[in-house]
Amino acid sequence: MIQIDQEHPDYRRLAPTWAMYRDLYVGGQQFKAHAANYLTRRQKEPLEVFGERVTRAFYENYIGSIIDWYSSTLFHCEPSLHYDGGLEPGRQFLSELQDNCDRRGTTLSSFFQECFRNALVAGRSHILIDFPKATKAPANRAEEDESGLSRAFLVPFQVEDVINWSKDEAGCYEWVVIRTKVEKQLDVTSSGRVAETIWRYYDRTSYKTFRRVEGSGELNASIQLVGEGLHALANQHRVPLIDLEANESCWLMNKAAHLQLEHFNKSNALGWAITMGLFAMPVIYSDREWNQIVGESYFIQLAPGDRFGWAEPDGKVHQIAANHLETLKEEIYRVCYLSQASGESASGHSQSALSKQLDFKLTQEILCAYGVWVKGVMRRVLEAITVARQDDIKVSISGLDELDISDFASELQQATNLLALGIESATFKKQVFERLALKYLSDVRQETKDQIVSEIEAQINSQLEKK
Repeated sequence: MIQIDQEHPDYRRLAPTWAMYRDLYVGGQQFKAHAANYLTRRQKEPLEVFGERVTRAFYENYIGSIIDWYSSTLFHCEPSLHYDGGLEPGRQFLSELQDNCDRRGTTLSSFFQECFRNALVAGRSHILIDFPKATKAPANRAEEDESGLSRAFLVPFQVEDVINWSKDEAGCYEWVVIRTKVEKQLDVTSSGRVAETIWRYYDRTSYKTFRRVEGSGELNASIQLVGEGLHALANQHRVPLIDLEANESCWLMNKAAHLQLEHFNKSNALGWAITMGLFAMPVIYSDREWNQIVGESYFIQLAPGDRFGWAEPDGKVHQIAANHLETLKEEIYRVCYLSQASGESASGHSQSALSKQLDFKLTQEILCAYGVWVKGVMRRVLEAITVARQDDIKVSISGLDELDISDFASELQQATNLLALGIESATFKKQVFERLALKYLSDVRQETKDQIVSEIEAQINSQLEKK
């Protein structure tokens, strides 16, 4: 019997961490709503004071901007698919898949960009391969294609959705349970809402779907089996869930989260101290008992010899705190391999040109490593789909290595210089022209890219025949 609502021990252990990482990435009102969980309460601090500090809390979100920068820079030029073998219908399907991979109009590049962003935040994201469910079995492949049953699609899941799993010695899933929760309105005329929970169970060959609806009047809603059968990769004897998992060096949020929390607490402490410093405390120098009320709407009466003054900070600790905040900011950027973007010059730290160049090179290497990682997972997904469809097509992926750090003009000049060397190699010329064309036209449809590549190849072959 499947314990469909049971959670993996690692899931229970990491769930609070994932929630914190999501708050740190999103920032804004989401972080503000949970600020009490992250703002450190001082020893014996009155609850009223702590509550006021929570309401005044603010968050400078550096790590969110860093992760967005990496994802936008890596996917600035969309990846291009190249096919070897197979028939034209299979190639046409892959072109369509790149333009709409989830039946919602999302391009393959945008889909993996979001998966990549989630992996940088929570450590990994999940990609489910699925096919439309058939009401009746098709008679042949032609009928299957015509009805759209062979059109595979992808479904993204966050790390919080996969609640239980088992893996073999090779690290492959033996089975997995995915849980999603949504709230729905009963109907247009009613303001009542119900909570619907869906569990999807997959093993190496089959799937089961369970459902529970709460809030519809039933006191103890039970979990019901609502679907089962063979899944998309049953013929490959593998679970149709593929992970985009970051290793320890690539998981940016895990590297910077506690630095970001320390910066949050220090910046709020400094902000609170500055605010309190604006309301200077009155000081009465007197030998007699003092019991007068002091405030903007009151006056005080002093005896001969009494003195009155104000106590306010001299600002030294404020400067120390401000310097420490700048150090924390620089450290957040450093552990994320973006030292050159942290604004060290503003803090008075000078950096040589060679040092800046080395930091810049490190960022490029990290981006290239991210590109190799994402293309590897993308290739696994597409290969699994082509095998499931029996298209007999080998897919290769280019791109995600031409980063938006150097401008296109410099690369064009480099290509011109290479071609001017007069290297008599048709393959060399073909690769240069394809690289330039695909980079410049990175945002066009895959079908157009395929046509451009074929025309370049035909032109090169024609020139060879003339010689």
